[in-house]
Amino acid sequence: MTRLLLDQGLPHRTLKQLDIPSWDVQHVSDVGLSRASDREILDAARNDSRIIVTLDADFHTILALDSAASPSVIRIRREGLKGRELAELLFAVWPKIEKDILQGAMITVTENSVRIHNLPVFRED
Repeated sequence: MTRLLLDQGLPHRTLKQLDIPSWDVQHVSDVGLSRASDREILDAARNDSRIIVTLDADFHTILALDSAASPSVIRIRREGLKGRELAELLFAVWPKIEKDILQGAMITVTENSVRIHNLPVFRED
């Protein structure tokens, strides 16, 4: 089962669009995380085995700096998406990212590309 956690700033209406049997999708506003810090959201997603979907680059930064192995994060770099558009985008990219995202990855989705960085990201000092 695919378990997603949509971050603040993403349309709540996306939940209805992603309501399919193999997907379990929550929005941070529905689980008491609407005012949570990025670290608190990362911890909640990790504890609940969820993949974060966000507009926020900070999640990728935190994962990289911590050399964390989870949770996976999908960063959408397209502002102003409506619920249906976000759902269609996730459905379109899912076949390209599923294997990596389920093993732990940071994904960036732009208008023209999908970039994948497997977790953990190790830094050379």
